[in-house]
Amino acid sequence: MTYYFSLNLSSDDFLLYYQGVINTIVVTTENGLRVEFPAMHLRRYFLSGGIKGRFCLKTKDNKFLSLDKIS
Repeated sequence: MTYYFSLNLSSDDFLLYYQGVINTIVVTTENGLRVEFPAMHLRRYFLSGGIKGRFCLKTKDNKFLSLDKIS
């Protein structure tokens, strides 16, 4: 399954992951579905201003396959 969504997290919001307060991220896809995935997959997109952009999440049998920033 492929899901597309936009994300705009401030650095303070993502700091909760590093502090161990949150482990998962819940997003609403462009089709209106709510999808949850491990927050650790966003680490490589974290910059000083936070995480911003449009992403493509791929899963198979409800298991994480990949997360790519597409814009």
